Order: sequence, then C-alpha cells, then structure tokens
Amino acid sequence: MSDCIFCKIAAGDIPSSKIYEDDDVIAFKDIHPQAPVHFLVIPVEHISGVSAVDASNSALAAKCLEVIAKLAAADGALKGGYRVVSNCGDDAGQSVH
Repeated sequence: MSDCIFCKIAAGDIPSSKIYEDDDVIAFKDIHPQAPVHFLVIPVEHISGVSAVDASNSALAAKCLEVIAKLAAADGALKGGYRVVSNCGDDAGQSVH
C-alpha cells in the first residue's frame, strides 16, 4: 500500500533500526520508545492491523508472534517479562494508522 508508513519501512524507502529481518517479517526499534525496550514487528505484506487478520493472513500474523518470542528470548533485558501491544483504532491509542 503506497501510503502506509510500515510498507515504506518494509520496502526500505524509510530507514529504520532493524533488529530482525526475513522474507516475511521485519522488526525494528521504535523511534519514540515508550519503554526501555520497544520494538515493532511487522509483516512485509501489508496487513492494516490485528483487526484485519483473517484466514488468508493468520499464518503471517502468527509468524510475527513467533519473531516477538524469539527476540524477547534473545534479549536479556526481557527475561523477567514483556508485553505485546496492538492498538487498534483511535480510541485504543493507535497513533500511526
């Protein structure tokens, strides 16, 4: 999607501080972190958010969760626990659509 900031990051059109990348998923540090460790994990294929996950893309959404678990396990700062957040819509605090 041409106007999606995350698609532009995935395509390399917008620079990011990547911490993981494969053919399906990219993880990068948030430019305005809200926690000491704050990164985003996005699919390379455009999915507008959790509310758009369905049978056609749920395997890709699950892969994002697998990458989160892998990165959290590798980061010593997260050994005590972490949280996974997806803000869906303005009322939920979504700041980038």
